[in-house]
Amino acid sequence: MPFVIPRILSRARMTNSELIDGKQGMDLLVEVVRILRSEDGCPWDREQTIESLKPYFLEETYELCDAIDSGDPELHKEELGDVLMHILLQAQIRSEFGEFTYKDVADRISKKLIGRHPHVFAGLEVGSTKEVLKNWETLKAEEKKDERESVLDGVPRCLPGLSRSQKIQTRAGRIGFDWDRIEEVIAKVEEELTETKEAIAADDVAGKREEIGDLLFAVVNLARWCDVDAEDAVGGAISKFNRRFREIESGIKAEGRTLKDCTLAELEKYWEETKKHET
Repeated sequence: MPFVIPRILSRARMTNSELIDGKQGMDLLVEVVRILRSEDGCPWDREQTIESLKPYFLEETYELCDAIDSGDPELHKEELGDVLMHILLQAQIRSEFGEFTYKDVADRISKKLIGRHPHVFAGLEVGSTKEVLKNWETLKAEEKKDERESVLDGVPRCLPGLSRSQKIQTRAGRIGFDWDRIEEVIAKVEEELTETKEAIAADDVAGKREEIGDLLFAVVNLARWCDVDAEDAVGGAISKFNRRFREIESGIKAEGRTLKDCTLAELEKYWEETKKHET
């Protein structure tokens, strides 16, 4: 369907409409973003900076993840568009300072992908996905050797705790700093749980915080050994709890009561009934 330009527009808007008339796809979006940042554009967009956009970009990224989980292709397409808009908006701001353009961004990632995939573009023979990942880390370390002092450098600090833990553990594991068997990983989880219990028994405030952190870190390591994404796993657990709790609320409301009217024993009974409905 061709892009239709509204006719109730000011002279300045007509000029902008002529600029985007006939454009499609990426060319259209790039021009729309440029106009939004121009003198004839949107006051909100013009006020934005790289820093001010960060919380909005994170929000859009999480909404994209929700769209993926929904399984709805139309919603996925919409949220991908929102993220893409943010990427182009950030590139546009950088271009206004003469630093780089969106084309520079595309060129940079294209060259990186080609360089990191010698088994695709340079005839390197690899035998497995594990070998591909190991080679990727080697190439990445070579590229960053003048910038990074540790193999752990480059893991984003703003990642959610579980994701950051798993990435750090993966980095360490790829250079051999890892357990030999999953039984050792399980034993570590049990050890940290014992230490957590001891801190709780001693009512050690600082100790409880530290030991619970160690326990969570150990559980993430177990997830990694099981090829499970820890963040995704806890997200599934949250969704399951949310679903079951809402079902309990609905059931109690249908009886003309509220949650506060129920004893803990009643709530636990409702919970077990809800679990049965899922099996």
